[in-house]
Amino acid sequence: MNWVRPFWIALAFLTRLPAPEITPANERESGASLVAYPFVGAVIGLLLVLVALLTMFLPTPLQALLIVIAWVLITGALHLDGLADSADAWVGGIGSRTQTLALMKDPTCGPAGVTALILLLLLKCAAVLALLEAGAWLLLLLAPVVARAGLTALLLTTPYVRPGGLGEVLSLYAPPLPTLSSAALLSGAVAVLTGWAGIVALLVALLTLVIAQHAMVRRIGGTTGDTAGASVELIEATALLSAVAFIAATQ
Repeated sequence: MNWVRPFWIALAFLTRLPAPEITPANERESGASLVAYPFVGAVIGLLLVLVALLTMFLPTPLQALLIVIAWVLITGALHLDGLADSADAWVGGIGSRTQTLALMKDPTCGPAGVTALILLLLLKCAAVLALLEAGAWLLLLLAPVVARAGLTALLLTTPYVRPGGLGEVLSLYAPPLPTLSSAALLSGAVAVLTGWAGIVALLVALLTLVIAQHAMVRRIGGTTGDTAGASVELIEATALLSAVAFIAATQ
């Protein structure tokens, strides 16, 4: 299969980066694009590393803030939206599957969603700052890769509870073996490239995915686009945090 077109489909969906204009993808092409998600994560990570290199002359706190701003701009806050909707739904749903799903469809952002966004972005800024101060800026490449690898694993192993949604199309038409293989191999390669801190971050990212998946299945019976997006943000944050913790503990 030609993987170039699926890559462009994935890049156009997951980022706001310029991509060739393509005709609307059919279901099979949309599913095939899932195999390219970790590679799009690598593109995001490389751009973050580039931003880090271009802003080295700035004070480190400002540099960290600019990197996180670039992160948000590159992705178009796609997964932050899912995090906010999921936080509102989890808090307001009061354990009810029906109410939780209904709240996730509400376009407004409530107090829980706003709080989740603020706390997560603060955590990312603090973690990026710590990585920069430790000279471990290459770990910026890891978090976007493992998060999108986790997203592919989630969609392929978890029931999608909104019939007709994009996630259902992805999970039904994605080629399972190539998709999971690309996720595992690329995540493992980047983790090894970034040393023991990267390997620890990968293991913690996997644990985060397992916990998030368990919470989704227990509350709503599977995943949705919003909870899948929330998993990306949570995996990125815990990967960064665990890398920082490992570096701090071993210095």
